[in-house]
Amino acid sequence: MFGATGGIEKVCRIVAKALFEMTLVDRVKLNVMSMHDRQDQGDENRYFPTESFKAFNKKKVSFIAAAVRAGAKSDLVILSHINLLLVGWLIKKISPRTKIVLFAHGIEVWRELSPRRKMMISCCDHIFSVSSYTAGIVSKIPGVGSGRSEVLNNCLDPLLPQKNKGIQNHKLREHYGFSDSDRVMFTLTRLSSRERYKGYDKVLEAMVNLMPQYPNLKYLVAGSYDAKEKAFLDDLVIKLGLTGYVKFAGFIPDESLIDHFAMADLYVMPSMKEGFGIVFIEAMFYGLPVIAGNRDGSVDALLNGKLGVLVDPLNVDEISAAISKVFNHTETYKPNRELLLAQFGYDTYKIKLGNLLKPTTVLQAV
Repeated sequence: MFGATGGIEKVCRIVAKALFEMTLVDRVKLNVMSMHDRQDQGDENRYFPTESFKAFNKKKVSFIAAAVRAGAKSDLVILSHINLLLVGWLIKKISPRTKIVLFAHGIEVWRELSPRRKMMISCCDHIFSVSSYTAGIVSKIPGVGSGRSEVLNNCLDPLLPQKNKGIQNHKLREHYGFSDSDRVMFTLTRLSSRERYKGYDKVLEAMVNLMPQYPNLKYLVAGSYDAKEKAFLDDLVIKLGLTGYVKFAGFIPDESLIDHFAMADLYVMPSMKEGFGIVFIEAMFYGLPVIAGNRDGSVDALLNGKLGVLVDPLNVDEISAAISKVFNHTETYKPNRELLLAQFGYDTYKIKLGNLLKPTTVLQAV
């Protein structure tokens, strides 16, 4: 929850915060247990009280034993990932009355499940999917059905810093070798040779089509990468004649993201396997027009195209046309902030979560 960055970690923090705030009203007890965090991680009290948090510093056996003991005494257990199914299954064996809820994020449930997981998933009373796309796949898992698969879209972190009008875009652009007159596209994602589905390679191909019209076009791709993928992308940039127009920033800490969103003119990530895409709603929160793929959970994040532009992620010409359309009519494609917050604001999320969870005596979040 706190020892790593990423969409699922953000979801865990936000859910725990919402659950804690719900306990203040319902007078129930919340326990948050994390397998991988350290007890002194230091950031949990921004989301919920430290005394509600138990971390196990990657001690898997100790975590499972403690979680099963606590969960068997609880009315409701929330599993944050399918990798924790064993915990839920054991709890259900000991305490059949305990309600088990599983969060389904994306590719971890899109893949064919092992026979063991197919058997254990039957312990779940409800499965909350972060997008309609994921919910559709989950509902087809044998033994789940549509009755137990429900949609709970992700939301904006309520602790996200507000946009600072004093941000010095010039200095950051200068850092990357961009000028103030450049049109800068931005993508933030992990670059992995095993998961080449985020669409940044297609954006590079689209740039070739766009350069005659936008000779000052630049592309910043941020996120940690493996050596194989970086070599692939470096070769592709050279092959496409884009040397000097594309920068790979590597990992960017969360506290620097607001500066990067503010520096850019467009966020583009035509992914094919996005569970939801928290980064899309964060980019829109900071006022960026967004282009995303139309074949995955990105459709929910862009509210079926009401908040941004959806494209076929395999169609380079369509991606090129969308980028051109946004640059030619930037004000038209800036996201509707009121609609964004109404759909993906934290207060809305907390209400939706509360409606999905029935009042119980004890909440046990794992």
